[in-house]
Parts: sequence; C-alpha cells; structure tokens
Amino acid sequence: MRMMIGDFLIRRLQEIGITEVIGVPGDFNLNWLEQIEAADGIRFVGSTNELNAAYAADGYSRARGVSCLLTTYGVGELSALNGLAGAACEHIPMVSIAGAPPLFATEKRWLLHHTLADGNFGNMLDSLRPFTALAERISPMNAVTEIDRALRTCLREKRPVHLQLPSDISHLSITVPEEPLDTSLEPSDPVQLEAVLDRLVQEFAAAENPVLLVDQDAQRHGFLDLFAQLVDKIQLPYAQMASGKALLSEQHPLFLGTYNGKASWPGVRERVEGSDFLLTCTPRFIEVNSGSFSHELYEENIVDFGDQHVNIYGEHIVGLDTTEVLAELLERLPAADGAGAGTNAAGDSKGESTGDSAGDRAAKQPSSVNPEAVLPEPFEVRAGAELTQERLWPQVREFIRPGDTVIAEAGTSNIGLGPQRMPENVRYINSAIWGSIGYTLPALLGSQMADADTRHLLFIGDGSFQLTAQELSTILREKQKPIIVLLNNRGYTIERYILGMDREYNDIADWAYHKLPEVFVPGTEMVSYTARTEDELADAFAAINDSDKGAFLEIHLDPEDAPAGLQAFGPMTAEFDYGPRGPRN
Repeated sequence: MRMMIGDFLIRRLQEIGITEVIGVPGDFNLNWLEQIEAADGIRFVGSTNELNAAYAADGYSRARGVSCLLTTYGVGELSALNGLAGAACEHIPMVSIAGAPPLFATEKRWLLHHTLADGNFGNMLDSLRPFTALAERISPMNAVTEIDRALRTCLREKRPVHLQLPSDISHLSITVPEEPLDTSLEPSDPVQLEAVLDRLVQEFAAAENPVLLVDQDAQRHGFLDLFAQLVDKIQLPYAQMASGKALLSEQHPLFLGTYNGKASWPGVRERVEGSDFLLTCTPRFIEVNSGSFSHELYEENIVDFGDQHVNIYGEHIVGLDTTEVLAELLERLPAADGAGAGTNAAGDSKGESTGDSAGDRAAKQPSSVNPEAVLPEPFEVRAGAELTQERLWPQVREFIRPGDTVIAEAGTSNIGLGPQRMPENVRYINSAIWGSIGYTLPALLGSQMADADTRHLLFIGDGSFQLTAQELSTILREKQKPIIVLLNNRGYTIERYILGMDREYNDIADWAYHKLPEVFVPGTEMVSYTARTEDELADAFAAINDSDKGAFLEIHLDPEDAPAGLQAFGPMTAEFDYGPRGPRN
C-alpha cells in the first residue's frame, strides 16, 4: 500500500500507544505538524521550550510506556539533549523526531540557519548518538526500514531514539507494509529455558534466606506483576533501591524497606547483604543509591534477571525472554504455607498473613519480616508549630492517597519522601540516577497527559521550580488539575549541605510562587494556598481534598533546615567530591 512518509510515521506511533506528540514548532517540522493536525487519534501539545518538552515526554513515557518528542534541527535538538540524556540514563523509551533541512540542501551542503554554517549536516546526529540507542536521518529510500527499526529499538532497549525527518519528504508517497508493527521478543530458546528453570527451582529449594531486591528496570521490562506474584506465592521478602521506590507495595508484611548500602533503612542491610539467594533486576549502583558505594553484594549469591538474559551466580545465560522465564517459574515453584494471605506486593488486600514461609524464617512479625521496618504511627498536628523538615514529610505521607501519582524532585523532596512508606498502588516518579533539577514540573505535564484519571502530586523545591517554571503555563492551558507542593526555603538546600551553607551562590530570588497560576492564566481555576505552620498545612490539605480543582501550595521553610537523610548526604558528597582536604575541612 502507498502512504505519505509523515502519515506512516504517525500510524506507527499510534500503533505503539502514542496519542500525544510533545514538542516545540520550528520551520523544519511544520509540515509534519500539519499532518498531525489532520490525523485522528493523535494531537500535538506545545511546550514552552525543547528541554521542558523532553522532560514532559519522559514523564509521559513513565505513565504510558513510550512517548514522542518533536523538535527542530540544531537549536531544538540540542536544547532537548539534557532531557534525552536523562531518558537514556533512566531507561525511558522515547521517540525523538526532529524536523531537518530539506534533503536537497543537505546533499548540496548549503549554509543554513540552525546549522554551524559549515555545510556539515552530520554533526547534530553525531552529537545525539552517545545519548540515544539510535540516531538516523530518514530518506524516501529508508523510511520504512529506519522508522520500524527505531521504534523496535526504543521499545526493546528502553532508551530514547532519534530520527531526523527532512522537511521536504514528509508528504512524499512510498510503499509501506499493511500489517502493524511487531515489537514482540523472540521466544526463549527451549533448551536454555528448560535448563534455567531447572536450576532456579533447585536454588530456590536450597536457599535459606532468599530476598528480592527491586530496582527501576523491573518496571521498565514489565517484571513487576510477575515479581508481585512470586512474592505472594512463595512468601519472598523483598527490598527496594532508592531508584525503585514504591514499585512494589511498601505496606506488605514482606517488605523489608529501602536498601542503600550503609545508608539503608534499619535492618535492611543485614537482610539483603546476608541473603544466600538474592534476586535482582540489573540494579545500578551509583553513589546516591549505594551509601557512597558502601554496598557489599557478592556475585556468588546473586541471580540477576535482565530483559533477555538471566545471570546465575556469575553465569550469564542468553537466548531468553525473561518474562517467559518468570511466568514459567511461577508455575513450577510450590506455594508456601499461608500464600495468598496478607496484602500482596501488587497492593491488593487479602487479609492477614499466617503460616510458616520463607519470609517467616528470619522473624515472625505481624507487621513485617523485618522487625525494624515498622509502620508509622498516625501524624498528630501541633497547632501553631512552625513547619520543619522532620515533621513535614510524615504529614505529607498522610495526605498521599492509594493510587496517586507522586512526583518527587531530586534533592530535598525525594530525600524527604524516601523514608515515607507510600500507600498502595502509588506510582512514584523521580530522576534518582540522572538527578537533573527542574525535571519534575514538565514531567508532571507529561504524566498527566498520559494518565488523566490519576491524581497527580508534585513535590518540588523553589530552586528546581525556577529552572522550568514556565511549564506551569502549559499545565494550566491543558486544563490539568495537579496538586503542586512547592517548598520555599529560598535557595538550593541540597547544595548548602554540600558546601556554602550561608554563601550567596546558593541563594535565589524569593518569588511569590503561589501567585504564579493567576499570572500565567488570569482567571485560572487552580487554587493557591500558603502554609507556615502544621495546622495551616493541615487546613490546606483538607481544602485540597475537598476540591476538584488543581492546587498550588507554597510551603515556607527555614533555609538551613533539611531532612535527616540530606543532612547526612551533604558531608558524604563533599568528601567524595572534594576529598578529605577539601574546602569543608
């Protein structure tokens, strides 16, 4: 069948579940935008700049599974590069499309705007390749091949891909396949599958202290439901990385807590590092999620599940669809006594856990297999008490509802929320590894776009907010109704605790943040609140809960106050960054 190149690209994007294209118009992409405007079932959402658009596409992908970013050649692509790099780092599938100069100009090496005026039309792709799984220019001869290859690569490798679409080819007609895009994995090699399953069943039977350690790739590769079923069936204790927060239930009696090397939750390090059969999913240890590389895990005790491999005690076995491995393993493992009781790891209430199980071997606890992973007491508001970081986050925890999407900015918000046990079925979004501040406000735009039926809560600091504040206007223009909680402590708190507590370089302008919704969209329905005391915060939360409108809540805090985790993190980071003879010493 015949179809225009731009329409074929749209069709393929729709086939993988994309209904919004997020980006910024530019002269080289306007013709494809015309095709998007004419298409059914897909629309363009304009962001305020390309970096914000990339962050928004990242948030969209975390809620939908894949996203599409649109920029223009050179100035647009490079503006989005930080967001693309973050998506690569965090394993986020994103299809990046850039309108490019016409092919005839490229072939003749014309000197054009948005280029370096040197006739080199390969330098932009060269700049993007280190941060994408694929970066190519489409032509009429390769359009079908390259579009399909890019989308398959994006979905299989969980990385951004980048395609340049020359401005003079999107309306050209080419021959395209009639069948939808096939993104399925090749089934497992049956001999490899059987050998791995036999080995795993034997190792499970022999294990004295099995533990599951969950990180973000468990979600990226579609393992979460299978892991939750495994936890429930064999009563398998599990911990999470800081970069994998709330992927499985934090209320389950088998939940141990967060593992972070020497900075782990109480009791978690002993259980995880003492496991003789530690199941993982390609965790990535950086200084911020390993207690400055204080983790002590040994290959001879680890079974690691990758997307298309299993590593058993250092033996790397390929030729596998790992979802197939886990599904078959579930069938073969015998259920523990009491399986199905309690709250399963996916968050479904099933009553109280009873019976002897793998999780009960170390400790029999009505609340947890980790005696130190105690569920918190209800928070009691103290009237007139000024807000402090120590008491803010437990109060925030009780405001969060089951099923909410919680987005936590790097730094104070993420560190403050880290020890708080999330209610069931919370989707928790952060940039724990890339850690670019300003990410979360545009990510909020994208995640709401992809999942409009979920209540979205953003927790962001004033310094981070000022980097991408203009995207609030897009959120309001789209008539989204998030709850934005802004911590105003007049500067970069995380940087203060690393170095320069009272230095001017960590100060920022003190905006009247709660007035910004009305500034961006006069007459907006978003309601603004401020809070300086615990009861003012409680009143604001109550009003927000009673309303169906979006909310912007500005919380005032002391500039030198910080969560305990941040107070510990700052000096460790300083010593790592500057050495023992650095400026703090």
